[in-house]
Amino acid sequence: MKLRIVADDKIPFLRGALEPFAEVTYLPGGAIAPADVKNADALITRTRTRCGEALLAGSRVRFIATATIGYDHIDTAYLRRAGIAWRNAPGCNAASVAQYIGSALVSSGVELCGKTLGVIGVGNVGSKVAALGEALGMRVLRNDPPRAEREGSTGFTELPELLAEADFVTIHTPLTRDGAHPTFHLCDAGFPELMRSGAQLFNSGRGEVVDTAALKAALKSGRISAAVLDVWENEPGIDRELLDLVRIGTPHIAGYSTDGKANGTAMAVQAVAAFFGIPGLAEWRPERLPEPETPEIELEMGASVREQVAQALLHTYDIGLDDGKLRSDPAGFEPQRGHYRIRREYPAFRVRGGRPETAAVLKTLGFTLLPQGSACGG
Repeated sequence: MKLRIVADDKIPFLRGALEPFAEVTYLPGGAIAPADVKNADALITRTRTRCGEALLAGSRVRFIATATIGYDHIDTAYLRRAGIAWRNAPGCNAASVAQYIGSALVSSGVELCGKTLGVIGVGNVGSKVAALGEALGMRVLRNDPPRAEREGSTGFTELPELLAEADFVTIHTPLTRDGAHPTFHLCDAGFPELMRSGAQLFNSGRGEVVDTAALKAALKSGRISAAVLDVWENEPGIDRELLDLVRIGTPHIAGYSTDGKANGTAMAVQAVAAFFGIPGLAEWRPERLPEPETPEIELEMGASVREQVAQALLHTYDIGLDDGKLRSDPAGFEPQRGHYRIRREYPAFRVRGGRPETAAVLKTLGFTLLPQGSACGG
């Protein structure tokens, strides 16, 4: 008898990968119900499927793969009691989130070189963001209490010091409500009071890490000069007043590059294959990703390094497009996520022209540099 798998129908590149070995049913992630999984052997999910007792009790599900870094939609304690194994996709969209943060930074209009970037949560994603900041010439402070406890305090900064010194604070923690370092409402009413005057706050981790009421108060008072939010409390029913207050607001798509999605799908397929002993899929990946619409970038001659770097980063991902769509249709939060456009990461782009300093930055970020020709900048 073939395996029976229920999968979120918005997971890209998945169709056809497992069908030679399993009967796969594709359903909207938020609508998957107990009747759908009762006779399933496995689930392949995203964050909109709540995987706990209410969904799984009485089913024959033995394995869950989520094609996402985060797993707060999975009741791991229940799965442990029920004997259901699970895997997430750590690091799958780390470069995508770094691309998002890069666009948010360069669109701020601030000279980034010499400014201080504070990264809260330095796992797969936070580490990529920290490396991005350093490539842009920023001083980077890292805060990660669990890592500091395991590895020692060298290289890490206590939160009050980070907040006091950072011009930009970006949050990349998981959502935890208990334990030694809970992150639920980490950014509460006291958080902005510790921040440097004029600092900006970015959150592309989990919405509930930031207290909506506290952030609104801090933005209204000017205690925080600006905010960039990709994640929100009570998604998809986001706070419209907060959307009006932030500099950039997007519908939980920071990690939605095509490359990141492909990575997450590949890790989910490989995890299912390993658990059930399916042959030939141990290194499965989508065969080919779509090319960007305009993969070559001709940098503006005579522009400054800052302007050329901003041009390249915003060419790969113009964060203003997603901000504009959400503002024009806040109720379309979920459809905007579910039907997200093709967005490729830096290595899919080729750059021509630019200053030597620009080339050094872009090469570090993963761009391909084309030979200098007559169109090159100075």
